[in-house]
Amino acid sequence: METTDDVTGSPAGAGPATTEEWSPELATVLTGSAELARAAIAEFSGDDTVGDYLGVGYEDSASATHRFLANLPGYQGWQWAVVVAGYPGTDHATVSEVVLVPGPTSLLAPEWVPWDQRVRPGDLSPGDLLSPSPDDPRLVPGFMASGDPQVDETAAEIGLGRRQVMSAWGRTEAAQRWHDSEYGPRAQMAQSTKRICRDCGFFLPLAGSLGTMFGVCGNELSADGHVVDFEYGCGAHSDTPAPAGSGSPMYDPYDDGVLEVSEPPAEPS
Repeated sequence: METTDDVTGSPAGAGPATTEEWSPELATVLTGSAELARAAIAEFSGDDTVGDYLGVGYEDSASATHRFLANLPGYQGWQWAVVVAGYPGTDHATVSEVVLVPGPTSLLAPEWVPWDQRVRPGDLSPGDLLSPSPDDPRLVPGFMASGDPQVDETAAEIGLGRRQVMSAWGRTEAAQRWHDSEYGPRAQMAQSTKRICRDCGFFLPLAGSLGTMFGVCGNELSADGHVVDFEYGCGAHSDTPAPAGSGSPMYDPYDDGVLEVSEPPAEPS
């Protein structure tokens, strides 16, 4: 939310307060129409909604805008803007429009962002529908080659057909995202061990070209079900040796229920 410090300043887009383009007679009529403008606001919204007079600015050679503070709940810092107009030779102005506009100190909503740019990972809940945009660069029509020879060959052999498949750009973006994730080679877990997923028996490589870099972990005690980088690693690697040594020494059981009761010595008389 953005605000400024001057409550009496002109709203964005208002012209400077000058009468250089007006004839002297018309300037007098337009600049002297403040009470006409106030009455128009009162008729539109009520007397108690009109605050202090803020000034007048010109729109063009035949119109001007009078501004007043707005006394409306929830509209702190907003202004009434009343456009009055006239023509050379007239002895009175007419009201063209009455509008409520934000002032320099108004609290405004953030700039609108399309929904497809607001959605973030983790926002999708059960029952939600999230369709890709029509020009989503991650997808290409299914009848086109995906650019992955292994995937295209396999799909042709089994007659697999989908309306859309991931584009080369989409796969590259996904690969980079996975590489930089918590299951990539720079993760704290991966840095804590010398063993990597590429050599692990629980590692299930992906199909296609992505299988040269990524797979799915099948160890329920580790990153089970997650896509992991070849260079990721953890302490639950299939080649992790068992702890060396004979373990803790064996002690005889101790019966702490057997107590020796002794009488204190008698005090001398």
